[in-house]
Amino acid sequence: MLQNNLKNRVAVVVVTYNRLEFLKRCVDSLHKQTVPCDILVVDNASTDETAQWLESQTDIFFHNTGSNLGGAGGFHYGMRWAIEANYDYLWVMDDDCFPKTDALEKLLSADSLLKGVYGWMSSVALWTDGRECRMNRPKVKKSFYEHIELLREGVLQAEQATFVSLFLKSETVREVGLPIAEYFIWGDDIEYTRRIAVRRNYPCYIVGQSQVIHAMKNNNGSNLALDDIERINRYWYAYRNENYTYRQEGIKGICYYLARCGKHGTQILLSAKDHRLKRLGVLFQGMINGVGFAPKVEYVAGTRNDAESTIRE
Repeated sequence: MLQNNLKNRVAVVVVTYNRLEFLKRCVDSLHKQTVPCDILVVDNASTDETAQWLESQTDIFFHNTGSNLGGAGGFHYGMRWAIEANYDYLWVMDDDCFPKTDALEKLLSADSLLKGVYGWMSSVALWTDGRECRMNRPKVKKSFYEHIELLREGVLQAEQATFVSLFLKSETVREVGLPIAEYFIWGDDIEYTRRIAVRRNYPCYIVGQSQVIHAMKNNNGSNLALDDIERINRYWYAYRNENYTYRQEGIKGICYYLARCGKHGTQILLSAKDHRLKRLGVLFQGMINGVGFAPKVEYVAGTRNDAESTIRE
């Protein structure tokens, strides 16, 4: 029933950059889904053999962005592409996300259970050992008990999730806009899911029976105080982007952001084994640069009827 009704109406948006072996595993897991879907790969101008491999595939669609737009720019690009191609549903993920065989089927079952009344739904992300993936821990809504009856179906109300298996209706994306490409990396999914769940007050959910494996190198999450020194400069994006994200939520959001930054600064002073000043510098520079950071949310132009399909270029 689901297969007949929804074939080719679900677009899976996968963003990749120089991780061909991960991409192959991701695509293979998508081909094994119990419900058909179209696979749209956004290649952020990879310099390995990704482009050649994509050219050899006959059962996926792909675009090369021409330059590395970062994860944020890649999802912005891919989701616009899927909307303009008139898909009904978008399922977005990184290239190191490997959905279990029935992950999409469980999301669509939850769509039916909720009668389509939701902003987004998130799968449960597990690490390679089957435990939770700490990087993708969603934030449960404090008032989840208002829909406590959904727990017996493994569905729990939430207000924050990541782009490691996020499911949305196209009409929602048209209404709230696209992810912010200027984020480049880090926090684009947090801003986007909170834009929908917190600022727009859409009911959003975790679907416990829909599960994916997120094959990160380790399961330590992100921590400026403990991360390798070679990686700390990228945290600048996190603190700059979060400044904008939480400013949009008023005084409560600003207070949360400042408290969060204060906590991270304290962790650096107490826990960092080396380069404390450099780590603190990344934190403070990100905070300062975030004050003037004011990107605009972009929307997909046109309506469903006049949108020009760009699926086969």
